[in-house]
Amino acid sequence: MQSKQTIDYFLKITWQSIANSYNQIGAEFEITQAVGYMLINIYKEGTSVSQIASLLGVKSTSLSRMLNNMEQQGLVYREVDPNDRRSVKIFLTERGKQKRQIAKKVVQNFNEYLNIHISENERLQLTESLKKINQLTLAYKPKE
Repeated sequence: MQSKQTIDYFLKITWQSIANSYNQIGAEFEITQAVGYMLINIYKEGTSVSQIASLLGVKSTSLSRMLNNMEQQGLVYREVDPNDRRSVKIFLTERGKQKRQIAKKVVQNFNEYLNIHISENERLQLTESLKKINQLTLAYKPKE
């Protein structure tokens, strides 16, 4: 089987195209796709660092660097969780909330565009297939 015939090849090139588009659009607003994704997933009551790491699938060192950059840009701030002193929560600043709204609008516009060009049935089939691939990936154990 050639690499260009694998499911993971098409998943990767498709995601890379989407991320590149988001990065081009985000550059106009001084944010990246990754920052926009993080902003969208930080909630009013705060989001724990561990939740963000899990959501992004990144290691704590990469996440720490990203959060430091976001703090320097005035997008987020950190607070120790008063209910669990071991946990740190991330909150949006006013600037972060503004950038979050921009990121949400970009995602909504892109999805509206896709919905115009992909039928409801195609979208449902794709969504179900991706969910199944995700479940299979999580359950996969390589043969020894």
